[in-house]
Amino acid sequence: MARVRKTVTIRDVAEDAGVSLQTVSRVVNGGPNVRPQLRDKVRASIDRLGYVPSLAAQRMSGSRSYIILAINDRERTLADWRARLGTDWVDQMLLGGILTCSQHGYRMMVELVDTHSDHVERELGAALSALQPDGVILTPPHSENRLITQLLAERNIPFARIGSNAPGPGIPLTMGDESAAHLATSRLIELGHRRIAMIAGPSQYSLSGWRIDGWKRALDEAGLPHDGLLEVGDFGYASGTRAARALLDRHADLTAIIGSSDQMTLAALEVARDRGLAVPHDLSLISFDNTPIVRFSQPPLTAVDQPIAETVSRAVEQLIARGPDGDDDAVIEVPAGLVERSSTAPPPVEAPAQAHAHAPGRA
Repeated sequence: MARVRKTVTIRDVAEDAGVSLQTVSRVVNGGPNVRPQLRDKVRASIDRLGYVPSLAAQRMSGSRSYIILAINDRERTLADWRARLGTDWVDQMLLGGILTCSQHGYRMMVELVDTHSDHVERELGAALSALQPDGVILTPPHSENRLITQLLAERNIPFARIGSNAPGPGIPLTMGDESAAHLATSRLIELGHRRIAMIAGPSQYSLSGWRIDGWKRALDEAGLPHDGLLEVGDFGYASGTRAARALLDRHADLTAIIGSSDQMTLAALEVARDRGLAVPHDLSLISFDNTPIVRFSQPPLTAVDQPIAETVSRAVEQLIARGPDGDDDAVIEVPAGLVERSSTAPPPVEAPAQAHAHAPGRA
């Protein structure tokens, strides 16, 4: 019969070392007021018994919970998971957060909260009371929801606001959206494009405005127009279809589109096919996000690579280092990059105006 290995507890360590539970807890948590001789004795018992501190044991110190809580939008997250769209925002968030938390002896937990809910304060308040996190990471659009940020500030819980640089409490972090849009637009200009449109995200996200600003700035610097070259979607595929159709209907000489999400850009790719346009020969496309799916489209999409994991990692480090009384004024920007693939090329010598009409029999 196989022997069941007994879980080593903090009480076992205390008995082995001949000290109190509180002394073991202070050693585990790096607390003060422990004589070096006693500290060495406790550590020797921990090593000998193979003790791994639990969250409950760490909490005995009373000062920290060793939990960082990340809040993500419930509606959008569940919709992406159920549709199996290949988005990896949560995956990247966990990658950056879990690895960095573990390096500091912390645990990362994720809660899905509906930012539009009338019960958001009660819903989040219950999670905060149950988990008592040492810090909270807010992702868009929660990072700009005043009900949420005020609740955290009132409870004196340190928090980081990803995708928000608005004044107020919390540590603001951005992913260089304005600079990334400028970079993408400038690259198209370098390739020779002169009519470059954008499908932007919804206005409830500040990053949508930043991307529009970067796109406009690059066009202004090159002396190129942007009037009538902007459409707004909701980051989803259907909105990208509507926006791409509107842009191509309006501008027969359009040679490039920047989409503010992979889904909207993939929709633009399908609209181009429906109209007999070859990508990138007739129309170049650049996307935002760089989720796994864009590597397998035909052609693979050039994309702005969002540094989600690195940004969440930086947020965790700041929360652990700063505590509730940290200086939250400086915006931390983690720059994005541009991954070039096969959806961008120099424009055709003459824009294929005749091809922009609907192909026979297609919607």
